[in-house]
Amino acid sequence: MAKPMFLRKLKNRIFFAMAKVIAGKPKGNYMAFVGKASCARLCDRIVELGHTSVLVVTDRALRDLGLADEAVAGLNREGVTLSWYDKVDPDPTYGHVEEGARILKESGATAILAVGGGSSIDCAKVIAFRKYNDGDMTKWAGMGNGPDEAAPLFVIPTTSGTGSEATMGAVITNQASHKKEIIGGEAIHPKAVALDACLMVGLPKPITAATGIDALTHGIEAYISTWERGNRTEMGRISVQGVFRWLRLACEEPGNMDAREGMALAAYNAGVAINQVNVGNVHAIAHQLGANFGIPHGHANALVLPHVLTLYGDTAVDRLAELAVATGISDSGHPETRARAFIAEVERLIADVGIAPTDPRIKRDKFDVIAEAAMDEGDGYFCPRQLEKSEILNLLEAISE
Repeated sequence: MAKPMFLRKLKNRIFFAMAKVIAGKPKGNYMAFVGKASCARLCDRIVELGHTSVLVVTDRALRDLGLADEAVAGLNREGVTLSWYDKVDPDPTYGHVEEGARILKESGATAILAVGGGSSIDCAKVIAFRKYNDGDMTKWAGMGNGPDEAAPLFVIPTTSGTGSEATMGAVITNQASHKKEIIGGEAIHPKAVALDACLMVGLPKPITAATGIDALTHGIEAYISTWERGNRTEMGRISVQGVFRWLRLACEEPGNMDAREGMALAAYNAGVAINQVNVGNVHAIAHQLGANFGIPHGHANALVLPHVLTLYGDTAVDRLAELAVATGISDSGHPETRARAFIAEVERLIADVGIAPTDPRIKRDKFDVIAEAAMDEGDGYFCPRQLEKSEILNLLEAISE
């Protein structure tokens, strides 16, 4: 049975007050190397900081393709001892973290380098926590519960979307509860990042599209957040502009280096934005689609995003109208007209990059569970408004087949 809205609003207000106290001022420790030599420069930075033994966290595909080894070549040249955990799967679990942490401790590595998409980066973050912290990892889930100490983390993303390379949070799947849990803390904020478009050239169109819409979702949710904090407005706007400018081209011309670098920057900037204010109801629903049906996160966001923006109605009109102007979609007419034009263009972009508006994997017997979990998660975010259970159920019906 759904909680009464007044209790949900009370929970949200309490959560907001706690967040303001715990979060304090936004942290500005961002170091990003951009361009063809960025991986080498990041490796130099790791050596400069005195690390002579590093654990590389990646997936088997990147290792087999040689991309992971190529990315860390600078460490090999400097004689750094490398240990590898290359068994990360999509939607990593606590089991993956334990496997990687065991290698970290056995190797004596003093730093971690994540090479890959959001799954590898998120897994590496929680492995970093595990360096100095034992016990039940599930107790780290939730706001302000992450440990204070972690192994230094460096990141080379190979996709453009998750933004995890710029945040102090990680999403890990709890296999027992079938839920995705968010673990975060300042200690796992990456010390430095390399944005090298050369590593993204071979990315298949479906992954380019899905991760690109993930970046778009981050930028939009940060921009329309009710928490006025840090530079989230500026970074959110810049990231949304970047996705609209470059995503279609990156999908149509996978070897276009300008488009790849543009998307890498858009994803990073979106990550900076959500690191200030977190995400919103789109993610609250998308996380449940991933946990229950195995739908990749970016794809799930693409299914949900236009519907949630429409449901927000008047509460997000002004912000969405501003984004319509910023992206050149519409600069005239009433704010409601511009907001509708922006949502329509979001739908058009999603369709243009090949993502269908419905998915056959979504099964109706899970609708009630998903709606309850999405409300519970969404009540912890700073959204224009909280969604009713009936609205989420109707949304799920609209995106199922």
